[in-house]
Amino acid sequence: MEFNLMEKLAVIKAVDEVIQIDETIRKGEVRFMERLSKRLGFDSELLASAREVEAAEALAVLRAMPDAQKQTLARLLNEAANADGDVDEREIRFIYRIFSAAGIEVDI
Repeated sequence: MEFNLMEKLAVIKAVDEVIQIDETIRKGEVRFMERLSKRLGFDSELLASAREVEAAEALAVLRAMPDAQKQTLARLLNEAANADGDVDEREIRFIYRIFSAAGIEVDI
């Protein structure tokens, strides 16, 4: 899935925040971000830029993405939460807030 620069920044920010929400970065999460950086084509500078993006701006970009990209985002957030083998309740809550704000339908 291809993302333009603004979409990449918003996706990276969302994934990074999921990983950081439990305040512990584990090896599995680092490996996940390394794989994601290759997949999306970003480096540490773009990650730093994504961290500077305002949450409201990132959510507006995510909301405007086509459904196929939103589904990719949903998968990435799920993978990020599972990357350390321990899904924290804060990660789940945060992901659902992103889904809601970005207009991502969740089938349970």
